[in-house]
Amino acid sequence: MSPDLQTILYVVQNAQSLTGEEKESITRSIKKVDKELEIVNFKLDRTEKVKRTTAILLEETIEELEQKRKVIEESNATLKNSLEELRALQEQFVQQEKLASLGQLTAGIAHEIKNPLNFVNNFSDLSMELVDEVFEEMKQLDKSETTDIITDVITEILNDIKTNMQKVHEHGTRADGIVKSMLMHSRGSSGKKVPTDLNSLIRENINLTFHSMRAGKNPINVNIEYVLDESIGEVSLITEDFSRVIVNLCSNAFDAMRQKSHQSDNYKPVLKISNKKQDQKAVVEIHDNGPGIPDDIMDKILQPFFTTKKGTEGTGLGLSISHDIVKAHGGELKVETKGGEGTKFIIVLPFKSNQQEQNV
Repeated sequence: MSPDLQTILYVVQNAQSLTGEEKESITRSIKKVDKELEIVNFKLDRTEKVKRTTAILLEETIEELEQKRKVIEESNATLKNSLEELRALQEQFVQQEKLASLGQLTAGIAHEIKNPLNFVNNFSDLSMELVDEVFEEMKQLDKSETTDIITDVITEILNDIKTNMQKVHEHGTRADGIVKSMLMHSRGSSGKKVPTDLNSLIRENINLTFHSMRAGKNPINVNIEYVLDESIGEVSLITEDFSRVIVNLCSNAFDAMRQKSHQSDNYKPVLKISNKKQDQKAVVEIHDNGPGIPDDIMDKILQPFFTTKKGTEGTGLGLSISHDIVKAHGGELKVETKGGEGTKFIIVLPFKSNQQEQNV
């Protein structure tokens, strides 16, 4: 197990605020992540061995063909080697982008899951105190002539307990949903489209991305505005893949607004997310009030490996992968920007019924 995961595991196991079941559940999740990382490393090692074997075979082939068409085969060998290296490099960058996306979401778990668990703990403590009060009132029941008053008090306390238990259930369900969402992101894409509640998916992933940003380096305060059409219903999506689109676009928006916040003291970052039905299609708009995209790079932003981030901060694949995912859904990703005022990414997705999906 990696040192980072060992540290997390040690903190969880020694956390006094967690129950045994919670510790066990989190420990299992950590071990699962560790196992998946081992599998990834194994696959990378295996890929390296295959590359070495392939290189040896190519060298032998080149030696045999050099005797007949030396000049031509040397040129072909150079092209093949370059192509193999480019493909291998691209695969590594794609994998790094997926792991980076998962890391960003995981960073937000602590903050996101802490709130519902705090509610659960607080309401549980309060309910136990109310139960103790009920017992005290019941002791006085036989000693007092004001039975009706005491009965009313007990009834009121029991109603409070019922309300608290409803809150415990509500926030416990929310915590469960967060965990399920993270498990979904930790798994690879199933490749299958399923009817998905578009509004819920948007809210969930933007919320997780926001708290990931807040838990990371150089956090900023962002006012998030939702203007969602509640009648839009379900859209046929590969949920794991489309979640990455939302995460990538929001992460880029937060980065752009962070850059602008460093340039102006009076600037207030705002991220507006809206959707609507238009011509039998679902349109999703993610609009930030950042610095905008310069005209001279607008035609490059969807190209693989193009990035304006410094050093190792970006791989240049986030927008490219998002564009490919939207196209794979039969949709379109468009960009509108204005210097100094912000950028709007527009996702256009087709509605498809279950019957249509089966016929595809």
